[in-house]
Amino acid sequence: MSDWHYTRMIHLGELDTVEVTHPDFIARVCLQGAHLVHFAPAGQDNWLWLSEQAQFRIGRAIRGGVPLCWPWFGVPEKNPPAVRNQLQTSAAHGFARTALWTLAEVIESVDAVVVLLTLSTADLEATEWSGTARGELVLRFSADACELELTTYNLGPEPLHITQALHTYLPTPGIDATQVNGLEGCRYVDTLRDWQVFEQQGPVLFNGETDRIYYSDPRQALSLQHAGSPGLLLQASGSHSTVVWNPGADKALCLSDFDPAAWTRMLCVETANALDDAQYLSPGASTCLGLVLRTAN
Repeated sequence: MSDWHYTRMIHLGELDTVEVTHPDFIARVCLQGAHLVHFAPAGQDNWLWLSEQAQFRIGRAIRGGVPLCWPWFGVPEKNPPAVRNQLQTSAAHGFARTALWTLAEVIESVDAVVVLLTLSTADLEATEWSGTARGELVLRFSADACELELTTYNLGPEPLHITQALHTYLPTPGIDATQVNGLEGCRYVDTLRDWQVFEQQGPVLFNGETDRIYYSDPRQALSLQHAGSPGLLLQASGSHSTVVWNPGADKALCLSDFDPAAWTRMLCVETANALDDAQYLSPGASTCLGLVLRTAN
């Protein structure tokens, strides 16, 4: 730690947090959940949406930023049978969001900082999951990009089946004038319409609660636009599914740590391995899920 020039440990509420203050950018990552809550190039606002009511408390998931849903995504009953068979819980989104990750390494250079966090299930009392695995999250920050790479290693003698997501919350000046480009022509499962399958026509628009799982092509970058102005680009890797979510007015009233009007100022575009995109890992194998955020030129 004494060799760090840009990086230090701070507390956000009750949580130990890695803070990077570089001349070109600022980033904050909580060790609980390996949770990225802030990234901003110099002179810019946070690229991520973080609830004004977010609580940084031990054992409590943080509303906003980039939660890690691992080693399963969503509610267990909507996962493939091979994933469900490894679970003894009804809880959604896995245990990584509230587990304490280990800061393994910080690598600094004049133009970038890399942070490596690790989590071994052998060190947890994760009785709700029958697997044995290690998760590694690499975060790379620079003046023009924020990169996340989540790698899962199967350390057990049996095959693993996982679903997962980088559950990215993004800000918008107004959800009614926001659109997501790059999913045109993709099939999607609409969880609000009896999990039926539809095909996306044109960009994704928002006029109320939205909860869709798209079968997407990772070679196709996604982009956000608000009132015709370009915003962020999202480039996935290791993923053939993308979740687009906004709670809408009614569900917003039921969410924890969430202002009732906040749904108009945010959306989630989640890089995922969900539904048929579940990952199979033979003993000793690994799989990697990645996301690069950058501004549209």
